[in-house]
Amino acid sequence: MGGTEMSHFMLFLAILHSLLAVASGDNSRDSSRLLRIKSELVDPSGVLNNWSPRAHICSWNGLECSNDQMHIISLNLSGSGLSGSIPHELWNLTSIQTLDLSSNFFTGSLPPELRQLQNLKALLLFSNFLSGEIPEEIGALKNLQVLRIGDNMISGVIPPSIGNLTDLRVLGLAYCQLNGSIPVEIGNLKHLISLDLQNNSLSGLIPEEIHGCEELEDFAASNNKLEGDIPLMGSLKSLQILNLANNSLSGSIPTALSQLHNLKYLNLLGNRLSGAIPSELNQLVQLEMLDLSRNNLSGSIQLLISTQLKNLAALVLSDNALTGSIPTNFCIRGSSNLRQLLLARNKLSGEFPLAVLSCSSLQQLDLSDNHFGGELPTSLDKLGNLTDLVLNNNSFTGTLLPEIGNLSSLENLFLFHNMITGGIPVEIGKLQRLKTIYLYDNQMSGPIPSELTNCSSLTAIDFFGNRFSGSIPATIGKLKNLFLLQLRQNDLSGPIPPSLGYCRSLQLLALADNKLSGTLPPTFRFISQLSTITLYNNSFQGPLPQSLFLLKNLKIINFSHNRFSGTIFPLSGSSYLTAMDLTNNSFSGSIPSGLSMCRNLTRLRLAHNHLTGTMPSEFGQLTQLNFLDLSFNNLTDEIPPQLSSCKKLEHFLVNNNQFTGAIPPWLGSLQELGELDFSSNNFHGTVPAELGNCSKLLKLSLHDNSLSSIIPAEIGNLTSLNVLNLQRNNFSGSIPSTIQNCKKLYELRLSENLLTGLIPYELGELTELQVILDLSTNLFSGEIPSSLGDLMKLERLNLSFNQLQGRVPASLGKLTSLHMLNLSNNHLEGQIPSTFSGFPLSSFLGNDHKLCGPPLASCRESEAQNVKRLSRTAATGITVAIVLTSTAICLVMIYIMLRIWCKWRKVLISNSDASGGKEEEKWGFGNEKKRVGEYWKVNSVAQVPSETAEMKKQNNASFYTTTSK
Repeated sequence: MGGTEMSHFMLFLAILHSLLAVASGDNSRDSSRLLRIKSELVDPSGVLNNWSPRAHICSWNGLECSNDQMHIISLNLSGSGLSGSIPHELWNLTSIQTLDLSSNFFTGSLPPELRQLQNLKALLLFSNFLSGEIPEEIGALKNLQVLRIGDNMISGVIPPSIGNLTDLRVLGLAYCQLNGSIPVEIGNLKHLISLDLQNNSLSGLIPEEIHGCEELEDFAASNNKLEGDIPLMGSLKSLQILNLANNSLSGSIPTALSQLHNLKYLNLLGNRLSGAIPSELNQLVQLEMLDLSRNNLSGSIQLLISTQLKNLAALVLSDNALTGSIPTNFCIRGSSNLRQLLLARNKLSGEFPLAVLSCSSLQQLDLSDNHFGGELPTSLDKLGNLTDLVLNNNSFTGTLLPEIGNLSSLENLFLFHNMITGGIPVEIGKLQRLKTIYLYDNQMSGPIPSELTNCSSLTAIDFFGNRFSGSIPATIGKLKNLFLLQLRQNDLSGPIPPSLGYCRSLQLLALADNKLSGTLPPTFRFISQLSTITLYNNSFQGPLPQSLFLLKNLKIINFSHNRFSGTIFPLSGSSYLTAMDLTNNSFSGSIPSGLSMCRNLTRLRLAHNHLTGTMPSEFGQLTQLNFLDLSFNNLTDEIPPQLSSCKKLEHFLVNNNQFTGAIPPWLGSLQELGELDFSSNNFHGTVPAELGNCSKLLKLSLHDNSLSSIIPAEIGNLTSLNVLNLQRNNFSGSIPSTIQNCKKLYELRLSENLLTGLIPYELGELTELQVILDLSTNLFSGEIPSSLGDLMKLERLNLSFNQLQGRVPASLGKLTSLHMLNLSNNHLEGQIPSTFSGFPLSSFLGNDHKLCGPPLASCRESEAQNVKRLSRTAATGITVAIVLTSTAICLVMIYIMLRIWCKWRKVLISNSDASGGKEEEKWGFGNEKKRVGEYWKVNSVAQVPSETAEMKKQNNASFYTTTSK
């Protein structure tokens, strides 16, 4: 080898050595950086375990090197379960072309340093927990073709610099928290194929510049706040998917959309689009799915009337204002591949559209909530592939035809809320795939055929609100998959078949409002998944099976209005109970304290039974309770103070029991209380002032107890009160003036107490009083306040049996709603308002005959009667006075004459010594003669006229004077 050749060879070795040294240095630096990245990440799955200096960097998990293994060109750790912030060292891997950290748990934000990755072609960070804003520096990545950073918590606006990524093919920013508008610079992305902006908070218009994305195939911007018209997109010839659902787009559907001949998916649901559906959409020959539901579209349906939409599989036009019917040439010549036709909640009318029967591929047909009527066609079984037949909320008539049994693929049958009559055809039993049958709110009748239990796939039966009769099929237990059985409000009779207990998947059983009877079968213990059972308004009887205690998943029980007896203990086995209603039965015994274990119990109604004992103090643990009704039982003792912990209690009813003690002051701490009824018990003492703290109280009923003292002024704090009933107690004192604050009262009963004083003028401010104002049988005095005439809604007014006086205020005549009035047994006077003439006499009696006017005597007649009554009284008085005066005069005359006679006797005795005296002694009746003379004088004086008596008086006086001399 010559010198020259040798020198060239040495130069080549030197260059090679230098290049190897540089390459080795690059790998060494990248290795160090990656190891630092590893140290900053949490790697629970050990994905990065082989990142070690002992292994060549190109063999590390997730890494890909260039062909010469000199550069790292790809890092893919997607779905590795990594967490932590994205390390800053990552942005120094400048040779990298693909970075995929998607579907991990990374946090933090995207830093401006990402602009250093100038070789980057694909950046995939979607499905993490990244936050912050998209940095403006993202526009510096000139080679970027795929940018997918959606499904994060990234916020802020889409930076306009995104328009600098002219090589971008895929832009995925969906499922973030982006706001602002779509930048017009998006139109610079000439090579963009997929643009996914859905599920953000983007607003404003869709920029017209979108037509610059000529290669766009997929544009999804659903679930944003975009508004305005849909821009012209006719130039987007490659567009296959257009999803603008759930925005606020308005205007009409542009006919230019018909130029998108490659369009397969068009979804505009949930906007404010109006006008007719353009018939030009029939030109979208590739279209497979069209959803225009939940808009304001009107007019008739003019789609699928030619063979052009032969690829259309789903047509969804629900929730619009479409009218007319389905065109007769719909699914023309049966060439359609239509599998889903959803037209619910429009204004379509007419009979069942027979043209639909030409859609032989149809699987789902929904015509619900329209104005269709008439009978169902017998040829309905042409739709042999039908899985869902949804015709509810129309006006279909006629019967359910036997041909329904030929729809062998049928899974869901919804015919509820129509006017279908007749029975269920036995052919229904042929539908082996049937899962759901909803026939409620029709007029169907007859028995439930036992063939229905052959539909072994059934999961839900709802026959509510029909006229089905007979018994529940004895073979109901064959439906092993049944989880809902709703037979409420029919005419079913007989007992519950024992086989029902073998429907082990049953979760909801509703047999209420029927004529069922008998006892509950013990097989109920097998329905371990049962969560809701309603049997109310039947004739079930007897004690409950003890095995019901095993139903541990029960949440709602309603056995009210039956004839059950015995203990309620078997129903206390589930700790998941949220509501129990056993009202109006004959249950007896005590209330089981085990109910306190149902910590989610919100409603407990045990009224109208024969329960005894005390209210369990453990009920204080029911902190979610809002309705407690124990009324009409035989419960005794005091209300346990532990119930003060039931802070959510809204209805507290214990009336018509035998509770004793005082009304507990702690009731005032129940701030949610809306109804409190402690009436018809044996409570005594005062009404606690603390009740005034129950600001949400609507009804307060304490009547028929032994409560006493005054009505507390704090009652005026109950500004929401509608009903106040304190009658038949021993309240005294006056009505507190604060009652004027109870502006919403429409029923006020204070009768049969010992209330005194004036009727407060302030009662006239309770202008919502309507049902009754009853102050009867108290000791009220004074006049009726004229302000009561302001109670314009009042229907009944009772002020009877008080000590009211004065005139009936004329203002009461304005009470035109009044249909019951009682002012009797007071001291009222004067004319009754003329508008009261229609009330019976009994409304005014017992007022000392001082009231007048219809229905009593007119005031003139009353005055004449009073004058006549006065004349008769005066005459009687004069007569009595004359008699008394005459009697007095006679007595005086008798006294004088007796005195004269005595004097005269003495003179006679003294003049005739012995002879006269001896003769008197001899006969022995001298004293009798004296008595006879006295009596005679008395009688003669009484019979002699006054003038004669006066003359005798004068004669006797002169005689007496002469004798005295």
